[in-house]
Amino acid sequence: MKQQILVDPGKIEFQEVPVPELEEKSVLIKIMRLGICGSDIHVYYGTHPYTPYPVTQGHEVSGVIEKVGSKVAKFKPGDKVTIQPQVVCGECYSCSHGKYHICDNLKVMGFQTTGMASEFFVTDAKRVLKLPDDMSYEQGAMIEPMAVACGVFTKAGDLNGLNIIVLGAGPIGNLTAQTAKALGAKSVLITDVSDYRLELAKKVGIDHTINPSKQNLSEEIVKAFGPDKADVIIECVGIQQTIDDAIQNARKGTDIIIVGVFGENPTIDLAAVQNNELRLIGMLMYQTKEYLKAIELVHSGKIQLEPLMTKHFKFDDYAKAYQYISEMKDKFMKIFVDVN
Repeated sequence: MKQQILVDPGKIEFQEVPVPELEEKSVLIKIMRLGICGSDIHVYYGTHPYTPYPVTQGHEVSGVIEKVGSKVAKFKPGDKVTIQPQVVCGECYSCSHGKYHICDNLKVMGFQTTGMASEFFVTDAKRVLKLPDDMSYEQGAMIEPMAVACGVFTKAGDLNGLNIIVLGAGPIGNLTAQTAKALGAKSVLITDVSDYRLELAKKVGIDHTINPSKQNLSEEIVKAFGPDKADVIIECVGIQQTIDDAIQNARKGTDIIIVGVFGENPTIDLAAVQNNELRLIGMLMYQTKEYLKAIELVHSGKIQLEPLMTKHFKFDDYAKAYQYISEMKDKFMKIFVDVN
C-alpha cells in the first residue's frame, strides 16, 4: 500500500509498505478522507514543538472497515468509522485517574507516532468510533476537530446563559464558537483579522464578529456584552497578540482556555493574571465522550460543517495541498486529502 511520509519540513515522499497485519483485537480500515489542521501545518513547516522527523501525518480521518480481528465484536466490514489518534500507556498517574488524554507518555498519531496517511491503517478497536451511515466521509474527518471543541467546554462547565469570546475564527475557533451556541451559550463573540473567516462565522450563526485590526476590541466587547464582559474566553490561535487580547480584556476572575498551538513561546503578563485572579487553563485533547458528543452534535444538524469545507486534493497531491494553503493564506478553512 502507499503511505505518505514527511521526511523533513517541507519534503513529502511516498513509500510502498505492506498492509499491516491484523491482530485479534484490531481492525483494518480503508482510509477515505484526511483533514489537514493547523497542527499539521506547523509540522509541515517545522514549527511544531513536539514532532520529530520523519513522520507519517494524518489524525483527522474517516474510513470504512475492511476486516476485523477475531476478538472484535462491535464492528463489522463496511462500517463507516473515525479513529481517536491518542496512543496512551494506561499505567501512569493520568491514565489511572481518568485523564488518559494527558497521559505522561502520550503519543499522537501523525506527530509522535505513525499517522493515518496511508491507503489502509490497522489500529486497536478501542480507538475506533462508528459513524452514522448517512454521515459523509468529509463530516467524519471533521469529528476530530469537533471533539477538540467539545473538549474545550468540559473545562467551562454549564454554558447556559453565558457570554463567550472565541479568539480566532479558523476551523477550530469556528467549531468552538458553534459548539458553544449548540451547548446553550447566551451569546458568542468571535475575532479574527481575516474578513473571509469572519464572514463564514456570520454564515454559521455566530452572534458577533470582530476584526481587531479594524475595530477596538475592548469597546466592541462592551457593546456586545455590556460592562460585565464575557464569562469565558477561549484562545484558538496560538500567537502573542491573542493571548494579550485575552488577558487585557478579561473580567476579573475569568477563565481563559488555551487551545491554540504556540509555535513560539509567548510572554505572559502574570502581574495581570495575579491581580485579576484569572485562570489560564490548557486544553490539549479529548476523551471518547467528547468524540461521541461531537458525532451527536454533527449528526443532529446543530453544527454546520459544509460551509467550512474548502477544497479536496488527491492523495498523490498531498504536497500541493500545503502549497495551496500557503498561497491562500487566510482564505481557506478545511482542506481534505482523498486517500481512496
